[in-house]
Amino acid sequence: MGYKDVYAAWQSDPEAFWMKAAEAIDWDRKPSRALNDDNAPLYEWYTDSMVNTCWNAVDRHVEAGRGEQAAIIYDSPITSTKRTISFAELRNRVASLAGALRAKGVEKGDRVIIYMPMIPETMEAMLACARIGAVHSVVFGGFASHELAVRIDDAKPKAIIAASCGVEPGRVVHYKPLLDGAIEQATHKPDFCVIFQREQEVAKLVEGRDVNWHGFQYGVEPADCLPVEGDHPAYILYTSGTTGQPKGVVRATAGHLVALNWSMKNIYDVDPGEVFWAASDVGWVVGHSYICYGPLIHGNTTVLFEGKPVGTPDAGTFWRVISEHKVKSFFTAPTAFRAVKREDPKGEFIAKYDLSCLKAVFLAGERADPDTIEWAQKTLGKPVYDHWWQTETGWTIAGMPAGIEKLPVKVGSPSVPMPGYDVQILDEAGNEMPAGELGAIAVKLPLPPGTLPTLWNAEARFRKSYLDHFPGYYETGDAGMKDADGYLWIMARTDDVINVAGHRLSTGAMEEVLAAHPDVAETAVIGVSDPLKGQMPVGFVCLTKGVNRPEAEISAECVQMVRDRIGPVAAFKLTVVVDRLPKTRSGKILRATMVKIADGETFKMPATIDDPEVLDEITVALRGIGYAGG
Repeated sequence: MGYKDVYAAWQSDPEAFWMKAAEAIDWDRKPSRALNDDNAPLYEWYTDSMVNTCWNAVDRHVEAGRGEQAAIIYDSPITSTKRTISFAELRNRVASLAGALRAKGVEKGDRVIIYMPMIPETMEAMLACARIGAVHSVVFGGFASHELAVRIDDAKPKAIIAASCGVEPGRVVHYKPLLDGAIEQATHKPDFCVIFQREQEVAKLVEGRDVNWHGFQYGVEPADCLPVEGDHPAYILYTSGTTGQPKGVVRATAGHLVALNWSMKNIYDVDPGEVFWAASDVGWVVGHSYICYGPLIHGNTTVLFEGKPVGTPDAGTFWRVISEHKVKSFFTAPTAFRAVKREDPKGEFIAKYDLSCLKAVFLAGERADPDTIEWAQKTLGKPVYDHWWQTETGWTIAGMPAGIEKLPVKVGSPSVPMPGYDVQILDEAGNEMPAGELGAIAVKLPLPPGTLPTLWNAEARFRKSYLDHFPGYYETGDAGMKDADGYLWIMARTDDVINVAGHRLSTGAMEEVLAAHPDVAETAVIGVSDPLKGQMPVGFVCLTKGVNRPEAEISAECVQMVRDRIGPVAAFKLTVVVDRLPKTRSGKILRATMVKIADGETFKMPATIDDPEVLDEITVALRGIGYAGG
């Protein structure tokens, strides 16, 4: 069956489609139906089932005789450490940790915050929670005390599991003082904290509250897997909210298992036993879905990488990991490839490694500009697929169904909607737009299994954020269009569609043009307030390493390219060369913050920012062209 047949099979009988997909999961009590629409437009999946995530991700592979297979390959160029953990070893470690948590009073439904770096113990903590039916909430390691405190007060965890520190190139990030500060600030206090002491830094424990990771497991009975209801929350993952109050995305257990398991073969084209690597962080949704849960549920070996695309030690680190660990399918963010391309534009490092094991590269996390995809295709000689999804959905909305059918790649498009997603382009009034026209991207309800059923303790906010604007649809917050072949084109966040003298223009389309300039490594376009035209576009570009032409010359060429490709209607007149762009730790460019700086508005320092000093550099650059109070 080709993609069109599979998608049509879902459309004609969604219930049968998702019940069949559920057969791949081990159930303690099988579901009698897939969709529960009793409380529409709040939909749930497999609600009358009983199931355990940890059993499906770990124990069942041991029981099936594959206990010696590698479950996790830990590769940390930052600490010069490599370790392989088999499924059998993983089961023992997780059962021990789960037993110790339960002995300290953590029960089904209790929340546990995990505040840890990219080490195997982080995944073990997630799986240990799943084993006993506790609801974990991973907070990106190194988040500021205030942001951690906000999440403590929202999730009200019984326990917090943390590491003493994180290790970044050239520095140790002290987690424990941040954790202590957060607990001090928070109104809610956890019963206890489990601290994993890393050898790079041994933290001081607070007597009566903190326990040592190894010490508190000593002599404790390991825990068996506890079956939970299908709609029991597997985890809460906070995504930054526009109001400053983070939104707790809830992931229900059964749908999560079915959707992720289905995606591993049908999207990423891996079979059980093969090696899959998502170069992300477990603090983000990609890390939840495709470092921890998806690969393990499907019986794949997953790579856990503690390093950076460049500088640990060089721009060849990705290729070393792929070659050494025989990675078949590789998932990363476009920003990581742009960093590699900037350091190694000709791809010279690629030639040093045997990448014959690698069958495909998948990009997600932000829009993949065509230039980056074309560079990767050319230098790697492998298929490079963009795909699009969100923290809220937990898995792909639109992508290449590589395990079903390898469709033609259209560079700049994340390809086609996956089964479960009826994607529509709507105008402001909620009417469908014709092919090729820009509008709001919305998904007809119900969303498929694995997507968010609600926000944690915030149903009214869930409805307002996602359901109210277009009744009967989930509002993605992205803008784009569909072409005549049904391929989706994601052009920008809805907020990044700018209005220049009445013309709605996509900043993503302008970025695409700038990225095609041979000297440009990375780019961002924002709309700044203009008294005459409403908004005006301003482009920021970072140059490829080794370029030593006059910046004014490159800026002028960039302006001309946009005028040539998009036309005078864009009113594009300004390109500024900068050393770097402000980004979140997951690589998303902070365009909304840049707009506020340009317009002279006050803004809250984004909690997820990678390096706050970059905002000062952007402010200086904007003042140089007469914005930000310049």
